[in-house]
Amino acid sequence: MPSKRRKISAFVKILMALFLVCGALVAGGYYVLTTVEPLEQDVQEPPEPACRLDLAQGSYTLEPLQAVNATTVGGVAFSRDLPEEAVTVAFATVWQESTFFNLEYGDRDSLGLFQQRPSQEWGEPEEILDPVYASAAFYDALAEIDGWEELPVFEAAQAVQHSADGYAYDQHETLSADMAEAITGALGPAMTCWYDARTVESLTAGEADVEGAQEEMARVFGVDPTALTAAEAPNTGDLGWAMALWAVAHAEEYGLTSVTYGNQQWRISDGLDGAEAWASLGEVTDTEGSVVLG
Repeated sequence: MPSKRRKISAFVKILMALFLVCGALVAGGYYVLTTVEPLEQDVQEPPEPACRLDLAQGSYTLEPLQAVNATTVGGVAFSRDLPEEAVTVAFATVWQESTFFNLEYGDRDSLGLFQQRPSQEWGEPEEILDPVYASAAFYDALAEIDGWEELPVFEAAQAVQHSADGYAYDQHETLSADMAEAITGALGPAMTCWYDARTVESLTAGEADVEGAQEEMARVFGVDPTALTAAEAPNTGDLGWAMALWAVAHAEEYGLTSVTYGNQQWRISDGLDGAEAWASLGEVTDTEGSVVLG
């Protein structure tokens, strides 16, 4: 009997030792998992390049090319001294026709943002593919419609477009109205854009074409941005802010690293800071690669 008890005790001791070793390994593995996992969660991936509009009804994100075209379509309304409502009609039309991409194809011979047709005397293909020309042609046709301001947005759009389904424009009215308010400058610094890290580095190290940006702004808005005054085009919105948002959207095209209007400045970003790029300045200085308005 004593010998049997000793054998059992030895076996139990071996099991207990194995249990303790396995327990330590499991505990050690659990510790590694619980300490490494939070470190992996702390790695912040940069967002995809985009432009965010801060609208009265909330934020809305556009692809950079969409923002480029939206600010141009909105800007041309200033050159025609048309009200914000005209921009709403234009935006509803473009959302339906091309979703703000300047298409080189379409139904039959339709082209561009508004899907205008050369065969319907909208212009030559290369003209229609110029967003400034296409927008001006649309606004000029809209202005010729008696009482367009009193029409529902989809009816005003259809009166210009003569589409197969004119009611389709109606689904875009709310977003278009909110975008028109922001892009015509009524909401101030209501848009910011961010780019990938390589683009930010390239633009920061490169040479900006500030003069080219100013010349194109003059073509879009019908006003020389270097002679901007608060009295310009009061019928459309805030011209200064509309120009500033246009410059932000076109920063990559012209190599701009900052845009300043009043005491507010936007600086190019990769979006890791939340893309809150507009900030108040104590003193505005004209730096290389910067568009300064007003």
